[in-house]
Amino acid sequence: MQVFHFLNEKYGLEALHKRRLKVSLIHELNDPFEFLAPRLSEIAVRQAFNALKKYFSERYGLICFSRAWTNPVLWSHYADRHRGVCLGFSFHDPVAPVKYSDSRLRVDIRALFENPGNEQLVLDCLCTNFRHWQYEKEVRAFVSLTEKDSDTGHYFFPFSECMTLNHVIIGAQSRISRGEVQRALGDGNSVCCFKARAAFQTFKVVRNLNEKLWH
Repeated sequence: MQVFHFLNEKYGLEALHKRRLKVSLIHELNDPFEFLAPRLSEIAVRQAFNALKKYFSERYGLICFSRAWTNPVLWSHYADRHRGVCLGFSFHDPVAPVKYSDSRLRVDIRALFENPGNEQLVLDCLCTNFRHWQYEKEVRAFVSLTEKDSDTGHYFFPFSECMTLNHVIIGAQSRISRGEVQRALGDGNSVCCFKARAAFQTFKVVRNLNEKLWH
């Protein structure tokens, strides 16, 4: 699956240089409804799902991607107002698409805990968001939290055969030069690199075909 990850200038170049993406921690995500998609009006259900969220938070992180890169809102929110970068990957391991809904899920808590191997039910609970997030077209890769980076205290997931970098898209307002990207990528790479721009007839971000405008 082709997926895209947005970053600001500093962390985008760092990701290219170090060949890795930062893993997000569940308890630090920007939506309080994350991993709490079911209806929680009953106290027993509320306690159970809070415990489930805590369990996952201690063991797993996630990397969030989008299935598209042309939405200007994504660039505004996640790539420093079009001044950052978007990295495109071919992801070969399973990723979980996020579902979007107007209403909370109705989940039989007994069925879930009696059959924790029901993968689809667990994924529905972990990957359902409010409908207003649907512009993100999000997919998620869940990553085991194993070893922290000693310098930063964060967790990272390396570029690899299961997550192959194939695109570097530079934001329309970015000052990142072609040379900076090439130095970060190193020699012998086959990554497609280009500068983006605002489309002339639609509210989309598109490739700038005039290569002379990216120095």
